[in-house]
Amino acid sequence: MAKFGLVVLYQSRNKFKVLDASGNTPLMESSSSPSQAEPRLVRRLGLFDATMIVMGGIIGSGIFINPYVVARQVNTPFLILGVWALGGLIALAAAFIWAELAALRPEVGGQYAYLREAFHPSVAFLYGWALLLVIQTGGMAAVAVTFSRYFVELAKLAVPDWTVAVLMLAGLTVINCLGVRTGSTLQNILMVLKIVSIVALVGCGLLLAPPSQAPVIKASGLLDQPISTDLLTAVGAAMVPVLFAYGGWQTATFVAGEIREPKKNLPRGLIIGVTGVVIFYLAVNFVCLRVLGSEGLAGTTTPASDIMRLALGETGARAIAAGIAISTLGFLSQGMLTAPRVYFAMAEDGLFFKSVGRLNPKTHVPIVAIALQGLLAIVIALSGRYEQILNYVVSVDFIFFGLTALCIFVFRRRKEHRDAAEKSITSVPGHPVTTGLFVIICWLVVINTIYRYPENTLIGIAILFAGIPAYFFWRWRKKA
Repeated sequence: MAKFGLVVLYQSRNKFKVLDASGNTPLMESSSSPSQAEPRLVRRLGLFDATMIVMGGIIGSGIFINPYVVARQVNTPFLILGVWALGGLIALAAAFIWAELAALRPEVGGQYAYLREAFHPSVAFLYGWALLLVIQTGGMAAVAVTFSRYFVELAKLAVPDWTVAVLMLAGLTVINCLGVRTGSTLQNILMVLKIVSIVALVGCGLLLAPPSQAPVIKASGLLDQPISTDLLTAVGAAMVPVLFAYGGWQTATFVAGEIREPKKNLPRGLIIGVTGVVIFYLAVNFVCLRVLGSEGLAGTTTPASDIMRLALGETGARAIAAGIAISTLGFLSQGMLTAPRVYFAMAEDGLFFKSVGRLNPKTHVPIVAIALQGLLAIVIALSGRYEQILNYVVSVDFIFFGLTALCIFVFRRRKEHRDAAEKSITSVPGHPVTTGLFVIICWLVVINTIYRYPENTLIGIAILFAGIPAYFFWRWRKKA
């Protein structure tokens, strides 16, 4: 073994590998000689990029719309803010869990890699299967159509919504095929514009819009109703859109293979990003209650537009509509940047089409994986079934959230991971209690969705289990 500058070159089983300075991640690999090396993922993203990816994966259009959904379930200011605060605490717990996992296993594919190493490749495959067919592509199709509706209305275009949605998905696919740096730069710009939109909404709501006559915080009667089974059921129902709005932190781990110093930057990005989102969400809900009151918030489906209209008239309403369009576009950009790395990891494991695991020699990104995701999202958008698919997402997503959190218990039992955890810059505070509570909450959400939406949930689980024969097919093909 010989060291050359910042890399290490070694030969093993007739394969040459070039490792990074830490000696952990191959930059290039060849089956015969260094001159014939194949392209590998390149670490071009820093802490700021990681933080923006975390926030971009969480903040979509939901925070501008979901407050009214929560207000219809729990109708007092205390409960509305309390539900959003509780959701924020759960999201922070998740951030610390994923941060520790990212520090222990800073591998491409993130959550996919954790499930593979902790349990079995079949569990990881089922996650990737659900991500491709339900979670990611269905969500992207729905968000693309939402963006197109806002864009067509703002631009006053006489074109069908689906036209803009298809063009947008195709455009983002091409941009992300140009390289991780190009895709991340676009994501950073859109995330900054999202933050500007949220700050403008909060600022106008606090300074320019007239306050509601109903106080946000009352000295007495915080609940305005006795604690009962109905109240707990209402809080549980309100938590579903809240947890959905806070979801998405995990997607930043997918690009762990392209983040510089991932053991430090990825955990920090997760914690900083989720903390920032919690602050923004609570501020938006406080402003909604200050301006509209709990009854007014429950009585509208466009709370952000109503606030800006009261503050700045129709100009304000159009401005926040543009902000929502940008927010949805940023969410699409983030999904197009991150999720294809999971399909790439599946292909590298021999559990998917070989071409999906290939990197472009110039851009060092999995362009086939990116194109596959973009194509499926376009097909779902054109089919008009994205809303039905979204109904399948919550239960499937939270099954894997709970399983991924259990990876902490598995890894901490292994000596090599215990040693790594002691040197890690972050660990889950209050483990095992906090981690166990997070797992229980995830699976309570699954039980609640099965109870309230049995048909949609069972369809989502059926799609998930359809991946079992697909896994055995790919495993057989790999052996063959």
